[in-house]
Amino acid sequence: MAMNFVFIEGKYNGSTITILGRNPVFNAVREMPVVGGSGLFRFARGYVQLRTHNFDPKTGDATVEYNAY
Repeated sequence: MAMNFVFIEGKYNGSTITILGRNPVFNAVREMPVVGGSGLFRFARGYVQLRTHNFDPKTGDATVEYNAY
């Protein structure tokens, strides 16, 4: 999975964080690497932990919490 989080308010407005990696969605907690970003997050490195709070297999809708470190 590749994902960009875009900040649209406050001091991070216009900056992004880029995440890239495998997302085994049925694991309760998973980690993915932060591989870069833009603006204030240029050359960002770290990881995110993902936790699924709700998942509807019928629609594919999910509520996922992302914590970046």
